[in-house]
Amino acid sequence: MRAMILDQPGRPLRAAEIPQPRPGANEVLVRVGACAVCRTDLHVMDGDLPRPKLPLIPGHEIVGRVEANGPQAARFQPGARVGIPWLGRTCGDCDFCRTGRENLCEHALFTGYTRDGGFAEYVVAYERFCLPLPADGSDAALAPLLCAGLIGYRCLRKTGPARRVGLYGFGAAAHIVAQVARHEGRELFAFTRPGDTEAQAFARSLGAAWAGGSEEKPPVPLDAAIIFAPVGGLVPAALAATARGGCVVCGGIHMSAIPSFPYELLWEERTLCSVANLTRRDGEEFLALAPRIPVRTTVQTFPLAQANEALARLRSGALTGAAVLVMG
Repeated sequence: MRAMILDQPGRPLRAAEIPQPRPGANEVLVRVGACAVCRTDLHVMDGDLPRPKLPLIPGHEIVGRVEANGPQAARFQPGARVGIPWLGRTCGDCDFCRTGRENLCEHALFTGYTRDGGFAEYVVAYERFCLPLPADGSDAALAPLLCAGLIGYRCLRKTGPARRVGLYGFGAAAHIVAQVARHEGRELFAFTRPGDTEAQAFARSLGAAWAGGSEEKPPVPLDAAIIFAPVGGLVPAALAATARGGCVVCGGIHMSAIPSFPYELLWEERTLCSVANLTRRDGEEFLALAPRIPVRTTVQTFPLAQANEALARLRSGALTGAAVLVMG
């Protein structure tokens, strides 16, 4: 099969022809139709996340169809359409797993990080961690829901009943969660790279009441803010924009150092928290909700061989919505 392979962090992906994988016990072999490109893939490639499997096939927003079942795998029939997200497997026995917090499992495996992912024509995955997908909708349109959508959904849930919500960084995750927030009647405020008028216009087209640069203050205090951009300096800015009793949620898996800030930014019962990974319940809830809204993803597609170009465009901010690799 064709695959894009990371040999060492700091290097571009290498195109290769490698043997098609075989599913093991409780695994399925999936023919990949599309795999979205996530900022986490950049963090893996840059060495921001420790101890990746090497060599590695990245990619964890996978849409495909079951090609074959391994031993003891019977959940899906061949031809079933499935999504494969970041969370690839958990132990099922630790305190976190037993209390509904499998996203914090200390023995978890992750697609496109500690297991090979979807920047390839085929991938194997544990059947219990695959998500059933509807028959309608293109593979490319569905792929961003598998991480950008799921993490955005989990972040939004962390904000509770917040009515005025700020989104710092208006990329793949924000453009999806904006649609969920508007569906729930929330008022949105979008913060982009300074001077990025295209992203600000995109945010307003999705219902943002206000859009401006990340250095600006919103016209009214926020009840909550979600930070998708991996920039630690946005934490004090978001706290300063948030009303008393509000919360700031950090949605990225990696962030640059957070600068020191005066205690009064946190005082008045503001809270600061992070979101780590996702759970299968997140996937089930969000994938049931998305078609009812309905969520419409904005994607730019690239052939598999152009994965490095897609990653470069994501890094530079030269994307509207999400980049998606399609197998073709």
